[in-house]
Amino acid sequence: MLASIGLVLFYTLLGFPAAIVCVPWTLLTGNISLMYRCGMGIARLGVRLFGLRPVVTGKEHVHPQQQYLFLSNHLSNLDPIMLLPEIPVRIAVFIKRPLMQIPILGYCMRLAGFIPVDRRGEVEAARASVRTALSVLQSGVSVASFVEGTRSPNGRLLPFKKGPFYLALESKAPIIPVSIHGTEQMMRKGSLAIRRGRAHITFHPPILPVNYPDRDSLMAAVRAAIASGLPDWMREQ
Repeated sequence: MLASIGLVLFYTLLGFPAAIVCVPWTLLTGNISLMYRCGMGIARLGVRLFGLRPVVTGKEHVHPQQQYLFLSNHLSNLDPIMLLPEIPVRIAVFIKRPLMQIPILGYCMRLAGFIPVDRRGEVEAARASVRTALSVLQSGVSVASFVEGTRSPNGRLLPFKKGPFYLALESKAPIIPVSIHGTEQMMRKGSLAIRRGRAHITFHPPILPVNYPDRDSLMAAVRAAIASGLPDWMREQ
């Protein structure tokens, strides 16, 4: 619990002055890069300071001039701060709409083009999220999503949400499947306690939507890729 409180305080103490500098700069210049680098740098520093170690493989599959759709499994509240700073291109993230209401942080996420998702399951809201993500990709920014839509309660892969695959088929953006494990031990679902440990993050080779005849076959290929980077016990529902 103390580590959790310490990490929140660390992000607050560094994030607030960073926002004071970076938000006006972004509004004046229209350039988000300074704020983005500061945000990811603070996230990366925090996890290392509190003994959370990412072990990353497969970054060579990500080319800096290409836009991708990064699709990852989801185990813990630590996943975003462990994974996102390790993605070597600028990204916008599908994120639960209530998180966009957090003072300062929510405003920064909106400036960065993060994509709000309404979890009530309304079809039009889902379509709006896909349209927003499509415009983000077309602007030259990659998109990331935890494709199960929620944290797994037991570590095993959950069914995937359909929205990211509609986006992939419409945009034709290459998909980078991402496997993450280890965070389920570092911060368990339903607990605020943080334990030191290693998060294993694997970026798999790109999957091209144009090579698949429909959404279901594309989804199956991405699921197989993500599962291949997980321990055996996580692969079954």
